Order: sequence, then C-alpha cells, then structure tokens
Amino acid sequence: MNAALPKYFEPCLETRVAKAFKIVQEGGIILYPTDTIWGIGCDATNTEAIQKIYRLKQRDEAKSMIILLDTENKLESYISEVNPLAFELIEYAENPLTLVMPGAKNISPALIAADGSVGIRVVKDTPFCQQLIQRLRKPLVSTSANISGKPSPQYFSQIDQEIIDGVDYVVDLEQHSKEIKTPSTIMRLAPDGRFEFLRR
Repeated sequence: MNAALPKYFEPCLETRVAKAFKIVQEGGIILYPTDTIWGIGCDATNTEAIQKIYRLKQRDEAKSMIILLDTENKLESYISEVNPLAFELIEYAENPLTLVMPGAKNISPALIAADGSVGIRVVKDTPFCQQLIQRLRKPLVSTSANISGKPSPQYFSQIDQEIIDGVDYVVDLEQHSKEIKTPSTIMRLAPDGRFEFLRR
C-alpha cells in the first residue's frame, strides 16, 4: 500500500474489519462508526487498552463506558442475572438502546460501575461492528469520540484532531456522511424487571 496514504484508508469492509481486529487484539484502540455516533473502542477485557481510552478522552475513570455485543444471545455471558424483559426491549426497540444492568462479569473491572453494573448495547444493521465483535469473540468498548466535557460529534468531520491522532486506527467508513446521528436511549433495568430511563 502507498505509504503516503493516511492510516485510516482501507479498500473494503473485509479489510477494515481485519485491520481493526488486529489492532484491538493487540491492545490498541480504534475510532469507528457505530450504530449511533462515532465511537472510540477496544477489547472490553483489556484493562490497559481501556485506560488508554480514558487518558485520551481525559475522562474520570469513575465514569464507566459501555460495551457492544453483536447478538442478545451473549447477554448472559456478561451479566449474572438477565431479566427476560431485556430480550424483548432489545428486539422491539425502534432506536438504538443501551441497557444498564447489574451483575457485570467477564469484562475488565475498569468498565464496571461502583454498583456492579455495565451498559450494554446490541448493535443492529451495522455490519462493521457486528463482524468485528464476531471475530473478536469479546465485547467491544464504545464511548463517544470526544474529549470529556466537549460535545459529542454527530459525524466524522466534527471529531477533534487530538482524538484522531490519539487512536491506533481510524476506520475508513462513513467519514463523509453528514447524516445526523444521536446517542442511544439509555435504560436501567433491574433483575426484577423494574426499569427507568436515564436518557431518552
């Protein structure tokens, strides 16, 4: 490949997934389009990689980040007790939905909130994310691509250069899209089925 090409240029989806997989598997962090806004991500079991993201975002480590899964069938691998309502909420949600549930397990402690919970979103209709998570066989961290305290970018051209320069790989997808995307709905769901909206 031409050495003059920027680090985020890749010719096809398969190549982009393969490149991102290699970076994430080796403990790197990536900048990528999600089913909502652009995100910064890494292997959700790799504490060192997660701490890199906290440093890049200048984010308080007490503010936990969410994880992405490719299918709701994997929820029980990362949450001790999943209420059956979670599967219905995910299936019928019209917009991307992040569920905050207690009893997080099998992920880095750096992602688990003080109350033992973690936010999980199952990505739909997002081939890059789904293929990467399938290949990784682990959840993918997702956090907005901004310095903490600054607005979340709605599309790629709004992302600070500091963020772009600070990751190990920028995925060349949707970079020219001006479609306005918004963060997901966030709902806290208890094992007994009680729920509350944290962000609509």
